[in-house]
Amino acid sequence: MQTIRACIEQHAGATPDSVFLIAPESGQTLSFAQLKAAVDELGAQFDGLGLGHGARVAFLLKNGFWATRLFLGVMANNRVIVPLNAVAGNVQLVHVLDHSDAEIVFVAPEYRDKLAEIMAQVERPIRVIEISDSDGPQWPDDAVAVATPPSPTPQDTALLLYTSGSTGLPKGAVLSHRAVTSGGRNVVEGHQLQPQDRALCVLPVYHINGAMVTVSAPLYSGSSVVMPKRFSATDYWQLVAENNCSWSSIVPTIIKYLLDRAAQEPYDFGNDERLANFRFARSASAPLAAVTLEQWEQTFKVPMIETLGLTETAGTVASNPLPPAPRKPGSVGLPFGNEIIIVDESGEECAPHVVGELIMRGSNLLDLYYKNPDATADSIRNGWFYSGDLGRKDEEGYIFITGRSKELIIRGGENIAPREIDDVLYKHEAILEAAAVGVDDENYGQEVVACVVIRDGYQCSEDELKAFCQAGVGNYKAPKIIYFFDDLPKGPSGKILRLKLPELIEKATTHK
Repeated sequence: MQTIRACIEQHAGATPDSVFLIAPESGQTLSFAQLKAAVDELGAQFDGLGLGHGARVAFLLKNGFWATRLFLGVMANNRVIVPLNAVAGNVQLVHVLDHSDAEIVFVAPEYRDKLAEIMAQVERPIRVIEISDSDGPQWPDDAVAVATPPSPTPQDTALLLYTSGSTGLPKGAVLSHRAVTSGGRNVVEGHQLQPQDRALCVLPVYHINGAMVTVSAPLYSGSSVVMPKRFSATDYWQLVAENNCSWSSIVPTIIKYLLDRAAQEPYDFGNDERLANFRFARSASAPLAAVTLEQWEQTFKVPMIETLGLTETAGTVASNPLPPAPRKPGSVGLPFGNEIIIVDESGEECAPHVVGELIMRGSNLLDLYYKNPDATADSIRNGWFYSGDLGRKDEEGYIFITGRSKELIIRGGENIAPREIDDVLYKHEAILEAAAVGVDDENYGQEVVACVVIRDGYQCSEDELKAFCQAGVGNYKAPKIIYFFDDLPKGPSGKILRLKLPELIEKATTHK
């Protein structure tokens, strides 16, 4: 099954009545047979709109019934889906809509005004169709039919997904049907998913984690997904219980929020029959502190599987195995469905425990960056994708991420990985969010500072946290200033955007 259509047709034929999609707010569901019929109906509508083979179709939607139908239906009908990041700034969205060559954009009523502001800055015409889960798309009457495109091949482009743009305007990763289905397969194999499994998707489908891990993987495995419109810490465990979910993909920020309100939950974790089917959660998109992983497992009594995924690799490239196989806190695990090696600046593979850049190759790799040959040539060399992530392997091949090459703090000539400091800060009971970053300094080139968010009901001084860090990483690496904020800038997956922190610090008037 190397195309989205092949996956849908396979399960529609083998298990037509099995439920694939549940939208809990509205109670809407789709079996695999209904998904196949919905995809065929969308194809006819796309033909009537004059959308040819490979046409770019964008959407600005929250998760839900129609977002999932469109996401899969566009790809299955051999057009290219362009999910728009609903929390991105207008500058980035204008760039994505224009750069992607989108011919049509579907928009939810709540984003109508936002889209109008964006469209006013795009010079070429783009057809807009409003859509809601209750009423579906408001299809136009002025249809001009085109011939139905052929069924997609593994080489056809399925998804044009833009990176978060933390270092500038986002780049568009061109992902083929082979890449998208391989991304789903890697999750299935890494987590041993079976048709009876059911995922809870609380990450946005416009992000690679939500798109590949909790849509493509259930589709590939013939299992099912519960798709609420958004994440809610209050509703999370209730959704797991009411829908008999067996797993969920989340990020460290969500993990912290769930831990923060664990005492308010009405469940006896580890003994409650309502949660008996929930067998694991997985963490990706941002580093997970070892202490946070331990707190999760002690509190909720289910394994937390740390993984690694990238937009450019259609999601998961590495994962810790499920119990009883060994998991290593602080490690993103072993390669799954990919080759991953760690190389030095000359391109030679590093010995165990030596830090270098992670490079990878596999059938899930992007084809190129759309209309960006320089970025493509810089990142894809001889079939290998150069990720920009820094890390090391141990003797058993487990991968440990130490940071991004562009995020390294170089203080007085010494390289300092921000994650070292983050991990120490997360051990303090008062910390909800933390991120260290380097700022310009006349004496050392760069100085270490940290930005933190304090948990509700806790208090903590700057001096206390600085002493805590000094005890954990030593005086040289410990932050010299700690800034306190109500929130830290994040991408769509909940990952803290470290490269935006200097801008936030410049605007800060005080620190404690």
